Amino acid sequence: MKHTFLKIFGILIMVFMMVSSCGGAKESLSISDDEKKAFTQKVGDTINIADTKTEYEIIIIEPGFNFWLNSIAKPEGYYSQSYLENRNNVYVIEWNQRVLQPQVYDPDLYELQIDYSPNIDYGYEVNYKLYNYFIYFQRKYNQRLGPFIPRI
Repeated sequence: MKHTFLKIFGILIMVFMMVSSCGGAKESLSISDDEKKAFTQKVGDTINIADTKTEYEIIIIEPGFNFWLNSIAKPEGYYSQSYLENRNNVYVIEWNQRVLQPQVYDPDLYELQIDYSPNIDYGYEVNYKLYNYFIYFQRKYNQRLGPFIPRI
């Protein structure tokens, strides 16, 4: 009885090890030529993200982001506002944690915290552009701000 238990236990451990080591191939990001063009721009874009119905705004100064937003990103209306809010909440939490750890994460990438509350309705445009900035940022700087692969 004791030997049977040990055999079964040993088999279970071997199966577990085999399953856990058989991860799928890591998915790499496919960066198009147009996206590479946006990433290599040196002239600074200043994007003012504001919702006319609310009084919230975000200012992003990032070379190439405006070009990327207008030529690469999914168009407004593609995502629902609740989808954008959920993703933005995950990204903001991770972003703010990285800002607080400059010894671990590049302080030139993560300079300032983002004041974003899941209890406030910032409107569609603010959420859309913030979400797309996170996607742009992750793809350009090869970062992961959450469990999601930053796809366009």
